[in-house]
Amino acid sequence: MKITLLTIGKTDQGFLKEGIEEYVKRLKHYVSFEVKEIAALKKTSGMSPDVVKQKEAELISRHLEKADCLVLLDERGQEFSSVGFSGFLQKRMNSGVKEIVFVVGGAWGFADTLHQKAHFKISLSKMTFSHQMVRLFFVEQLYRAFTILKGESYHNE
Repeated sequence: MKITLLTIGKTDQGFLKEGIEEYVKRLKHYVSFEVKEIAALKKTSGMSPDVVKQKEAELISRHLEKADCLVLLDERGQEFSSVGFSGFLQKRMNSGVKEIVFVVGGAWGFADTLHQKAHFKISLSKMTFSHQMVRLFFVEQLYRAFTILKGESYHNE
């Protein structure tokens, strides 16, 4: 199985980039994983949030294949414990999914068209985090999930 984290915009905070790179490196031991950054839209100040979301949805859709399992990281999505998230991944692997694409959208969230395409929506917390921080939190949780599945000592419970 391959896992992709698709994001709108770059991670420009050095300390976050460093953390993301560390967990991406660690994940290589468990799964084929990559982070794809889509360039953020320019000159959006005159656009409504709905127009921005729709344009971002079009950009995101260009990176999706029909067979991909699309998972939106969305504040209204299902919340998991770390163990629960590892179970979610295990179910996808057992069902023969070839690629899971997790998406971090822009500041306004996702257009309805992406919500309709999504197979799942996951929330990392009821709290709001910057889109750059979400990337780090997500890759750490993905790494944690694989250590749980392998019975390794990273996660304590």
